[in-house]
Amino acid sequence: MAKQKIHFAQFLTHGPSYHSLGMWRHPKTKFTTDNWARPELYQHIAQTCERGLFDMVFFADLNYISDTYTGSLGPALQYAAQAPEHDPIPLIGWLAAVTERIGLGATFSTSNQHPFYAARMWATIDHLTDGRAAWNVVTSINRNQQANYGSQRADADTRYDQAHEYMEVCRKLWDSWEEDAVVMDQEGAVFADPNKVHRIEHEGPFFKSRGPLNVVRSPQNGPAILQAGTSPKGMDFAAKYADGIFAIQPHPESAAKYFANVKGRMETMGRDPNHCRILFGAQPIIGETEAEAREKQEEHNELVPLDAGMTILSAHLDYDLSQIPLDADMTTREEPELHRMRTRFMRPDGTPMTLREVAHRHGQSVGLPQFVGTVKSVADQMEAFIDIVGGDGFMLTPIYSPGAIDEFVDLLVPEFQSRGLYRTEYKGRTQREILRQAD
Repeated sequence: MAKQKIHFAQFLTHGPSYHSLGMWRHPKTKFTTDNWARPELYQHIAQTCERGLFDMVFFADLNYISDTYTGSLGPALQYAAQAPEHDPIPLIGWLAAVTERIGLGATFSTSNQHPFYAARMWATIDHLTDGRAAWNVVTSINRNQQANYGSQRADADTRYDQAHEYMEVCRKLWDSWEEDAVVMDQEGAVFADPNKVHRIEHEGPFFKSRGPLNVVRSPQNGPAILQAGTSPKGMDFAAKYADGIFAIQPHPESAAKYFANVKGRMETMGRDPNHCRILFGAQPIIGETEAEAREKQEEHNELVPLDAGMTILSAHLDYDLSQIPLDADMTTREEPELHRMRTRFMRPDGTPMTLREVAHRHGQSVGLPQFVGTVKSVADQMEAFIDIVGGDGFMLTPIYSPGAIDEFVDLLVPEFQSRGLYRTEYKGRTQREILRQAD
């Protein structure tokens, strides 16, 4: 029986660092003080990924500079630890103008804007991209972000209750225009049929909205929904709404458990598990020989100072790791903030790592597995990962930009196609249809 085709997406941020804090320093990354902020770089990446038939380019986003590590902004600014990070939403229009089929995704939080604003913005983006928009829905747990908006951080139950209602309001607003509401009868002077545009009159525990939306029904009736939740409530949210999930699981065994858990939750909810693609983070490092690939890996990894890894890991945990000894076994720590990343605290053989080891790895790839070798051996490793996990594909992150992205498309994509494991054309028009493409 033929294997299911693998899906690829490209991880980005509108900043000088993606997952690697060594990327901006890498000699093959040709960043200047400002060209990482210019749209031309991302237009090139989007066009390259479209040539590679990727599902999407996806922008993560944060609305803060972390001072979690040592209580100072200094380390985040010194090491470009997700700082600076410009808003990716305006970039989507630039990318839509130079691409035709690839999906265009970005993160937007439910915590600090009313759902009417989000529904209107994403419906507009879905129109501008002709149905290629994807919204990564996050609930923003970080105290730095909440401080920027002058709000209090809610507990997990409250945040997800709010997020569920947020999506409910957005869906009602996207549905407030029926499919055939726009008549465009010039002779009869009727643009839209008033009987097919409806108020929503939503009033819930967190939000009120009268509606209707003042944006006509979009190609996907709102964007495709992305998610990255790992807690039980996060996985429930993803299973209910997501068309795609970005998952960070460093080992195939833990990835397989996560995959089965989320797909099982979808089945319980009555959703087709094939209607949501789970893409696991991966950092490919390709060389002409195995030795060259290992040299490239070592060169990249050595560009990340330990303090940089401590900075980004502290930010992601929202916990100041300077309080913990560097040689501490991270798997035995009892701080509740550290529990949600426990799978990243172990080596592939299941043995525990020290804080020093975890921080180094986090600064290099945010805990994503590095697939290192020749074209064929990297493809073998990625195929083996998917065989253990069960599918669906990978969210790729580079060690230098944009060259490592170009190399993957030029070298790995043809290899996967020759194995019958990757599409040879786009089928479907919208982002949701491309995510569901099976051949």
